[in-house]
Amino acid sequence: MAVPCLGWQLEKAVHWPGEWFTRGRECMFNVFLIKYAEIGVKGKNKYLFEEALAVQVKYALKRCEGTFKVTRTDGRIYVHALSEFDYEETVDNLKTVFGISGICPVIYAEDEGFEKLSRTVVEYVDKVYEDKHFTFKVHARRARKNYPMSSMELNRELGGVLLAAFPEMKVDVHQPEAMLHVEIREKIYIYSMEIPGPGGMPVGSNGKAMLLLSGGIDSPAAGYMIAKRGVKIDAVYFHAPPYTSDRAKQKVVDLAKQISRYAGPVYLHVINFTEIQLLIYEKCPHEELTIIMRRYMMRIAERLAKENGCLGLATGESIGQVASQTVQSLAVTNEVCTLPVFRPLVGFDKMEIVDVAEKIGTYETSILPYEDCCTIFVAKHPVTKPNLNVIKRHEQNLEGKIEGLVEQAIATDQVEIVRWGNL
Repeated sequence: MAVPCLGWQLEKAVHWPGEWFTRGRECMFNVFLIKYAEIGVKGKNKYLFEEALAVQVKYALKRCEGTFKVTRTDGRIYVHALSEFDYEETVDNLKTVFGISGICPVIYAEDEGFEKLSRTVVEYVDKVYEDKHFTFKVHARRARKNYPMSSMELNRELGGVLLAAFPEMKVDVHQPEAMLHVEIREKIYIYSMEIPGPGGMPVGSNGKAMLLLSGGIDSPAAGYMIAKRGVKIDAVYFHAPPYTSDRAKQKVVDLAKQISRYAGPVYLHVINFTEIQLLIYEKCPHEELTIIMRRYMMRIAERLAKENGCLGLATGESIGQVASQTVQSLAVTNEVCTLPVFRPLVGFDKMEIVDVAEKIGTYETSILPYEDCCTIFVAKHPVTKPNLNVIKRHEQNLEGKIEGLVEQAIATDQVEIVRWGNL
């Protein structure tokens, strides 16, 4: 159900361990303070990352009802609601923006003297916290130094006002259950809640990579993890009709769509890999099928990456998970690449990968029983410690045909721009 948010209406606030969150029919907030963490240590280049984050915030807000304005000032990013909006929808979409460490629902007041500020703070606490039995601390910050009271004076005086208004509240300056922030700027911003964001870096602030995307659990999780570091994602899927169905392809499109909720639009390249697989199956030792097929996938993925401005490849491999992901196998696979290969899950175990997949909503799609091309030609006893010289020698069996098939496969490239929602 939509949760319209405009004006000063609020049902109640509920306490979750360690955090205070607003939930209810309607709410009092029409501004959000966007907090970041890692961006704050970027020195003289910080403004570039702030700009990138603001761009991603604006993009996420396009998925929301209502009209918003995003502003940057003095190390702060604010989202101002200019019309009625859906509070929960807005928060949910902001929680998909990499670079955000916290989302703070804010009210603001004009600077009309301490008495007016005191009344506003009391009204805020009264509306946000139905149950006043909690500890608190006031944290005032003067970005505008001409304000007539110091930060320490504001902390002391506002704390006294709140204790007088709500005797059941207690001050705890060390581990308060609620931290009431009062920021003195061109206006006075008041907030006490911080909804966790995904962290990381804004998408697009660290170049672009080509993700080898399959229908499994791992590669979508890898796409999420590499995007979290600010990397824009393109993706390539190797399709093998008639051994893989259109449902298998649609499964990958659905996974790319889920990734795009966090990573922005994904340019998904679909490559017909059937003839290459059949030739390798015919000409090469079967225990080496997976490794040799993987090497040709990497070759093709790198071609596409270079043609589309990508600076690296990304895969869902983790050390030792399957035969093709031993250290020896990964070294043999890497040998065909000149671009760096990023493996954000390389140290994860399977349960940790599943946790990421469940978190981002790809797990249920990944376990649908539609095979991708990697699972069709599986050796009974795949090599786990391939020798690079042996692999290269056996790849010579493909010479004369494989070159044309690679060009033919690249010529089949079908690009679909996958977006989340209506964007």
